[in-house]
Amino acid sequence: MPHERVDSEPLLDDGRRDLRADCDSCFGLCCVVPAFAASADFAIDKGAGQACPNLRPDFRCGIHRDLRQRGFPGCTVYDCFGAGQKVSLVTFGGQDWRQAPQSAKQMFDVFPVVRQLQELLWYLTEALSYELARPMHPELRAALAEIERRTVDSPDALLKLDLAAQWSQVNALLLRTSELVRAEYPRKKEFRGADLIGAKLKGADLRGANLRGAYLLGADLRGAKLRGADLIGADLRGADLRGTDLAGSIFLTQPQVSAAKGDAGTGLPGSLARPGHW
Repeated sequence: MPHERVDSEPLLDDGRRDLRADCDSCFGLCCVVPAFAASADFAIDKGAGQACPNLRPDFRCGIHRDLRQRGFPGCTVYDCFGAGQKVSLVTFGGQDWRQAPQSAKQMFDVFPVVRQLQELLWYLTEALSYELARPMHPELRAALAEIERRTVDSPDALLKLDLAAQWSQVNALLLRTSELVRAEYPRKKEFRGADLIGAKLKGADLRGANLRGAYLLGADLRGAKLRGADLIGADLRGADLRGTDLAGSIFLTQPQVSAAKGDAGTGLPGSLARPGHW
C-alpha cells in the first residue's frame, strides 16, 4: 500500500468515500502499472506493468511504513482516487492478475483510464460542495452521474473512451464554477499556467487568484493567503506551505498537498489530510 500515514483523517461524510484509495480492496495496481526511474523520488527503475519488488504476495507494500526512509517518497504522494478498488472489484469482479494472468494486461491498461475518471469525480464532487456555485449544481450533478456511469463500463468500453473529451467537458464546468466562487475577490490575481518555480511569495495575498496549472515547484509560500484560490493542476512539489492558509482554496487535491512541505500551521480544506511527513 503506497499511501503514507497521515496525522489526521479527512472528513469521511462528504460523499467522497469511494474517491479515496482503499488499498485493502485493491490488487496493488499502483505498485505495478506505473513506470518510474531511479531518482530522488524512487530508489530503483521499474517498468510499466512490472510489479515493484516491495509488493508482497498479499498485494500490500512490504516497506509501507518506511517508504521515505527507503528512497520511495514518490509512492507517498500518489493517489488513485479510488480507482484501484473499483478496477479490482467492479471492472474485473475481484479476480486478481496473479490468479488470472491472461487478464493482467487489460487490467493494467484500464487502471489509468479509471483513475482519470475518478479524479474527475473528485473535482465534480468538490464543485458541488461550494455554496457560491449553486447555480451550477444541476449541470455538475448531471456530469457527475455521467462520469460515474462511465467508471463501471466494461474494460473494452473504457479502453475506447475519449478521455480528452471527458476532461474538456468537465473542465468547462469547473471553470465556470471557479469564476462563481472567486467572484467575491475583486482584486484576484491571474497566474494561470505561470512559471512561479522557486518564487518568493512569502506572506503574499493570493486570495481568489487563478493558479490553475501554475508551476510552483519549490516556491516559498510561507504564510501566504490562498483562500478562494483556484489550484487545479498547480504543481506544488517542494513548495513551502508552512503557515499557509489553504483552508478555503478550491480544487486542491491530496497529491498536491503531499508533494509539498507544510506544518501544523498549514490550513487545509476539511476533505484533505495532513501528510505524516510534515
